[in-house]
Amino acid sequence: MANQVTNYKCPACTGPLRFDSATGKLQCDFCGSSYEVAEIEKLYAEKDAQAAGAFRQAEEQAAADGEWTSASGSDWGADAEKLRVYSCPSCGAEIVAQETTASTYCCYCHNPVVLSGSLDGKYRPDGLIPFEIDKKKAKEIFKNWIQKKKYVPDDFYSPRQMEYLEGIYYPYWMYSCQVSGEMQAEALRKRVTVAGEIEYIETSRYHLEKKAELPIKDVARNALKQADRSLAETVLPFDMKKLRPFQAGYFLGFRAERRDREKEEFTQEIEQEIKQYTRESLQNSVSGYDHVDIRNHRETITGEKWNYAMLPVWMMTYPDPKSGQMYYFAMNGENGKVCGVLPVDSKKLVRLFLTIFIPVFVLLLLGGYLI
Repeated sequence: MANQVTNYKCPACTGPLRFDSATGKLQCDFCGSSYEVAEIEKLYAEKDAQAAGAFRQAEEQAAADGEWTSASGSDWGADAEKLRVYSCPSCGAEIVAQETTASTYCCYCHNPVVLSGSLDGKYRPDGLIPFEIDKKKAKEIFKNWIQKKKYVPDDFYSPRQMEYLEGIYYPYWMYSCQVSGEMQAEALRKRVTVAGEIEYIETSRYHLEKKAELPIKDVARNALKQADRSLAETVLPFDMKKLRPFQAGYFLGFRAERRDREKEEFTQEIEQEIKQYTRESLQNSVSGYDHVDIRNHRETITGEKWNYAMLPVWMMTYPDPKSGQMYYFAMNGENGKVCGVLPVDSKKLVRLFLTIFIPVFVLLLLGGYLI
C-alpha cells in the first residue's frame, strides 16, 4: 500500500497548482487562474476530512495484512528503511522519497505533490517564510555571483548546470529566550605626569559592576541530518518578521524536508553560545581603562522558547568530473544571500601562472639578473 499524497489541483480546470513567489498566490499554468493559499487549504481540508476515515481504515487493514509503506524488502539496499513509496494521484506512478521529504515532484508527470502525513502531529511546523525569489531570479543571482570568480570550470556556467538549481524548504529550530548577565571586575587607570626629569605614574584602581538584560530571538539551527549544516546555517539570517502560519500550499512547486533532529541536540550548544555572547557584551561595554580584570560573572537564561520553522533555500550541486568531488551551493530564498565553495579549474591556474611567470622571466633575463 502506498502512502497518501495530496495533489493540489486548480478548481477551474484541474491543472496542477504551484506557489508563485512573485504574487504570493497559487498559480495554475494551464488556465491562468490564481488562488489565495488559505482558500485552497480550506478546500482540501474538507476533502481530507472526508477521506481520513477511509484512509485510516485502509492503513489498519494493511498493517493487519503485513504490508508496510516503506521500501524495505525491495532491492534498494541498506537505505530502504529510510525510503517511502507514494502513489501519484495524477498519473498513478510510484513516487519514492526519503522519509523526511514532505513535498516533491512526480518524476513522470512532473506535477507538484505534498506527501500527506509527513508534517502531521509533532512534525507540523509552527510557521514558514515563503520563497520571495523565483527560479529565474535565483539563476540571475547565481550567475552574477559565479561570473565574479575567474578560475572556475567553464561548464560551471552552462545552462545545463543551472538546471540543478532547486528550491527547498529546509527545517530549522528557532530558539528565543531572555538572558540576565552580571559581571564584577577590577580596573586600572594610569596617569603619567612629568616634572623636570622625573616621571610620575598615578595608578587608580576601580571596582566595576555591570548588569544587562538581553532579549535573544530566533537563534537558528538546521534540523535536517542529510543537509550540510555549515551551508544551511551560512545562508542565515532570515527576516523572521515575515514568518507566516504554516500552510502546505506554499510547498507547491518546491521540495520540502521535515526535521529529523530534535531541539535537545542543540540546547547546550546554544545556551553556551548565548552566555558567551552576554559575557563579551558586558566586557565590551567597559572602556576608558588601561587594564580590566574580570573577577566574577554570571549569566542566567529564562523564558526559553523553541519554534519549528520551514525556511526557503535555493540549492545547487556541482559534481567535478575530474576530482569526483561534489560541491554544494546555497542561496537564501528570501534575501538572495549566496554561499558555497567553488571548484577551481587547474588549467586556468596554469595559464595564469604562465602569463605572469614568462614575461617576468624574460625581463629578468634581459636585465642580466639570471646570468
